[in-house]
Amino acid sequence: MTHQDVANFAESWGLAFLFIMFVVAVVYAYWPGYKKKFTKAASRPLDEE
Repeated sequence: MTHQDVANFAESWGLAFLFIMFVVAVVYAYWPGYKKKFTKAASRPLDEE
């Protein structure tokens, strides 16, 4: 396997992998069940201890 083969593989499948991971992250962020968790995490720095 040459460097060119590895570069071609990374260009094609690497882009697909990163796109799929982006879609997974967006779905995770907007999933309705996580709203309470994210709201709590967002207000945590403002809470007085």
